[in-house]
Amino acid sequence: MPEVSDAMEPTESVDHSHSSSSFEQILPAHSAAIYREFQAGRVIVRDSWDSNRSELRANPLYNLLYNHLSHFRTFYEHLGSELVFNETGAFFFLKESSDDESEEHDENAFRVQVILLIIGRYFARSGRDLDYLGRPDAGLNEQDLEALTGDEEYQEILRAARFEKGVPEALDYLEKRNLLFRPGTGRCFLSSAGFYFLQELVREFEQG
Repeated sequence: MPEVSDAMEPTESVDHSHSSSSFEQILPAHSAAIYREFQAGRVIVRDSWDSNRSELRANPLYNLLYNHLSHFRTFYEHLGSELVFNETGAFFFLKESSDDESEEHDENAFRVQVILLIIGRYFARSGRDLDYLGRPDAGLNEQDLEALTGDEEYQEILRAARFEKGVPEALDYLEKRNLLFRPGTGRCFLSSAGFYFLQELVREFEQG
């Protein structure tokens, strides 16, 4: 990924002016980096995990999207996609328009929901507040992962969602999409996007 300067820190408000939509203001390498993230099926979150510093740090790609939202929305519209900004979860994702890609998106969304439901259900049963799942200093620890892996009911559900290798494969699936971070061996927590989707599932369950 190209080096991105501190000048890409978010401004106080999203700039919708014509000048901010100008291609001259955005380096092609930065646009390409964002495009690769979306093509890999990832969301772009405001804060990403820096393993070198062991902390969440501002994501320069998120800042670039935020500061030039009008430009990138128009750009992806011309590519037949919709750039979606989720302010609550502080992340961006790309919504494809073709039928084939919509079917793939639906399947990916279903698989994500299955994993998050299992994690949320397990965590709630342990008597802990779900908010801890989104904290770098909390989340799931090694004992939690062992318990999840050893639960046959959870394994059957994951196999039904085509996670033949169980919990490790399911967590990798979330991590590759920036929905989960690993701050250390045997530990993981949900990104702002992953936690948002979990909250939405809980809300739907409570309303249903």
